[in-house]
Amino acid sequence: MARKETAADAAAEPGRLKQIALTYKMTRKADSKIGLVLAAVGILTLGVFLAIGFLIGHPVYLGILGLLLAFLATAIVFGRRAERAAFGQMEGQPGAAAAVLDNIGRGWTTTPAVAMNRSQDVVHRAVGKAGIVLVAEGNPNRVKSLLAAEKKKMARIVSDVPVNDILVGTGEGQVELKKLRTTMLKLPRVLTGPQVTTTNDRLRAMGDLMSNMPLPKGPMPKGMRMPRGGSKGR
Repeated sequence: MARKETAADAAAEPGRLKQIALTYKMTRKADSKIGLVLAAVGILTLGVFLAIGFLIGHPVYLGILGLLLAFLATAIVFGRRAERAAFGQMEGQPGAAAAVLDNIGRGWTTTPAVAMNRSQDVVHRAVGKAGIVLVAEGNPNRVKSLLAAEKKKMARIVSDVPVNDILVGTGEGQVELKKLRTTMLKLPRVLTGPQVTTTNDRLRAMGDLMSNMPLPKGPMPKGMRMPRGGSKGR
């Protein structure tokens, strides 16, 4: 059994390395200084621990510890800059908020495109212990009508559940895409687990605009157009 697990881990390792290399290449396109930054973080961290090691007379022990921490620090910095680069590439693309919501974490049930118009202004829905969160992306003036209609719908079906709305964008009163997950996780928790389940069941019974039209994960192609029948949401 142990041999099989070892063989499986060895087979998966090339895939992980390939994924890291691909992520680095994609990040470098948006962040040309990524290589210099990672090298500086690693060398500086290792250098600090080596210096401390020589001062206290244990350069080998501190050098090994510094090497491990340098690798960890480099990995953390790389992850953050890669995430920032990914958000930068997704910013402004239709469906980008849906991709973020899809990875928000446990405790949330997300439904993309519960309302949409032909201009690709769209409202997504997330349900968690913070209640219902409607996340809108698109033209601020047009998408407000979609939000208002969706709120009225929520009031008819789940009037006892608080509804928050977030408009994704870079303008005043909007939440940047890279801050969407953090903003939602900071919302106060007002529902219990059973209440979340009940709310989800009631919303599923209601049905959604896109229930018969599968939406691909991630940003939608720029050339995609909604059919005329979907211009008013529901």
